[in-house]
Amino acid sequence: MAHWLMKSEPEKFSYEDLVRDGKTVWDGVRNNQAALYLKAMKVGDEALFYHSQKGLEVVGICKVAREAFLDPSDPAGRFVAVEVTPVRKLKQPVSLAAMKANPALAEMKMFRQFRLSVCPVESAEWKAILAMAGE
Repeated sequence: MAHWLMKSEPEKFSYEDLVRDGKTVWDGVRNNQAALYLKAMKVGDEALFYHSQKGLEVVGICKVAREAFLDPSDPAGRFVAVEVTPVRKLKQPVSLAAMKANPALAEMKMFRQFRLSVCPVESAEWKAILAMAGE
């Protein structure tokens, strides 16, 4: 199973919204690299749900319930979406500042390609973030 980090602005769609809805189509991704990451996702892969713009923290875990399909919000039919479902809210959020301060996370793709809304997370990074969350 691969691990990912997926960013969403909480004012537009928060982790609480995902829990309320039970699932969502992760659409609207228009960056080619992020789209490649969406295409690489497999059913059962888990992702850290990161609140961007406001909060700047990992708040929960979701999982891929449906692999890449044509993004219904893309009229050109060039980009893909995936469907995700909630797994659990983290015991405590993990802030961007705390992640940047952790040497174990120094090489995270998120820090090198910060504008991407989707990026992979290495197993050791996943474990470090969960430990920081008290999991």
